[in-house]
Amino acid sequence: MMLSRTKANRRHGPRRRDRILGADQRVAANRTVLMVEHNLRVVENLSDTITVLARGEILAEGDYRSVSRNADVIQAYMGSGHA
Repeated sequence: MMLSRTKANRRHGPRRRDRILGADQRVAANRTVLMVEHNLRVVENLSDTITVLARGEILAEGDYRSVSRNADVIQAYMGSGHA
């Protein structure tokens, strides 16, 4: 299944965003999901294992905590001043 920025619309209020996230969690349960999402809280809440790609190459794979602290991921997505 693929989810593409389902929370991107900033006009959604918190209650609607929570309902959308709950629906995503129910649908994604016990499935492999390809997700394009920029809201890291959504990624953290929806994912068990995360694989981060940059330019077609795998940068990191693991749980949210380890991937979000990976220096290669931070460099690729935030730049050198954040690592």
